[in-house]
Amino acid sequence: MILDLTGRVALVTGSGQGIGRAIAQLFAARGAKVLLATRSEASGAETLELIRAAGGSAELQVLDLGTRAAANQAVAAALRAFGGLDLLIHNAAVFPMQPLAQLSDDILETTLAVNLKSCFWLTQAALPALCRAEHPRIVITSSVTGPRTAIPGLAHYAASKAGVNGFIRAAALELAAQRITVNGVEPGLIATQAMANLGDSPALAGSIPLKRLGTPQDIAHAMLFLASEQAGYITGQTLVVDGGALLPENAQLV
Repeated sequence: MILDLTGRVALVTGSGQGIGRAIAQLFAARGAKVLLATRSEASGAETLELIRAAGGSAELQVLDLGTRAAANQAVAAALRAFGGLDLLIHNAAVFPMQPLAQLSDDILETTLAVNLKSCFWLTQAALPALCRAEHPRIVITSSVTGPRTAIPGLAHYAASKAGVNGFIRAAALELAAQRITVNGVEPGLIATQAMANLGDSPALAGSIPLKRLGTPQDIAHAMLFLASEQAGYITGQTLVVDGGALLPENAQLV
């Protein structure tokens, strides 16, 4: 089954590196016109060059998705660059390690703003354009951390991602009348720069039934399916992509 996005416009947040870059590259390779929204101009420009070098269509908007104004700016940039919006892909996230006892107001607010509040802000800004789209989709990168598992030092991140899953279900119900589907992907342990904070990669991989860490491309392909026409009857769901890490009752069974 070839999942084709030809002619569709996708806004991908957090697309400067890791999972977001993989999503943007895959969507562009399948024909989408991609607006890259990322806070780092250098990494965003690198993603842009990779897509264009492969023959894809993309534009870059540098911003930090911690405010409603930035979310509005991201959507406006997509409309300005490509004249419409079909796919809203919210992948940007922050997860600074901070013990609960020392968690500052600034870290808590930034985590909730970027990870969770931006779901609301982006959706509100994108709604007029999505209502005009033929196959409108909202797909959000959630996490197994929060909805299903916990990691010490990431209570704020876990709470934000549990909130994301609640948003996905409620928004899916509310937006169904406009034919907009809302879904998410819950990555497990994915080999990205940010995952280095969690410890030794070989040891982590050994605890996974498939005996490897996930790749950003593993998440991108799940996103591609949920953004495709073929997923038109799926809404309010999250897809766990974790190599089977959640299956054993404890790590000694792997």
